[in-house]
Amino acid sequence: MVRPTEVKALEPYKIWLRYSDQTEGTLDLSDLAKQGVFKVWNDQDVFHSVFITTHGSIAWDDELELCADALYLQLTHQLLNN
Repeated sequence: MVRPTEVKALEPYKIWLRYSDQTEGTLDLSDLAKQGVFKVWNDQDVFHSVFITTHGSIAWDDELELCADALYLQLTHQLLNN
């Protein structure tokens, strides 16, 4: 199973990810940033606090996380279309 190994916040509302199979790239999350719970990302300190949880999600705190598998699919689809 492919798991995230590194994550870095970039500006604005982008993250760089690397996975255990060495797939890596940047995803733009700005479409989420203006919606619901993601509005907390307007505080750039919050957005830059991104980390990988012990169960492999991409998270900003205990209540705000994204599925690493879904991000992997988005990233690999993006890489295939470039």
